[in-house]
Amino acid sequence: MIRILCYGDSNTWGFNPAEPFTRLPHDVRWTGVLRTLLGDAYEVIEEGLNGRTTVWDDPFGDHKNGRTYLPPCLESHSELDLVIIMLGTNDLKDYFGLTAADVAGGLKALIGLVRASRAGRQGGSPEILIVAPPPIGKLTLLAGVYGADAAPKSKELPAQIQLITQLFKTHFMDGGRVVNSSELDGVHWEAGQHQRFAEAICKKIKTILPRH
Repeated sequence: MIRILCYGDSNTWGFNPAEPFTRLPHDVRWTGVLRTLLGDAYEVIEEGLNGRTTVWDDPFGDHKNGRTYLPPCLESHSELDLVIIMLGTNDLKDYFGLTAADVAGGLKALIGLVRASRAGRQGGSPEILIVAPPPIGKLTLLAGVYGADAAPKSKELPAQIQLITQLFKTHFMDGGRVVNSSELDGVHWEAGQHQRFAEAICKKIKTILPRH
């Protein structure tokens, strides 16, 4: 089987903006839809965590640092053909005080961990797809957490992230060209957006792993 690890935050976990802190059903989340679209020759491994950052410790939440969990995660799930990383939205919370370039730098560190992990086939390196998360919309319940600067910074992220992927020769996808954050909270995706994203990333996967 072709093995794909999906490493992300609440939009990979399936956070439901219509019923906060509940989870969309397995067959509605983009990872579940993707598994159906790809078929039985593929294994899609869902590794989403609410609040996960790229490389930052969150003072208000334990175990949110994506850098500390990634190495054991890769080791646990090896051998992998592709690692998809979609992170960065949580880095824009006001109390981190980060720029879009800082967030891209966090993804640079994660790319290095994947490359050094030997989590691919026969101890090699798996392919890497970095997805820039869609821009933050109008914030409601989360406005106090993200602050006024988060939405403008989120619009700068794709260009900053794409630059990193070009420098380190990984695959890139701009999630904002495919999906929109829900008007209910400005951050999470409604069910229809999960479907759209799964369809788009399925096509992208086929270009990365054409032999399969």
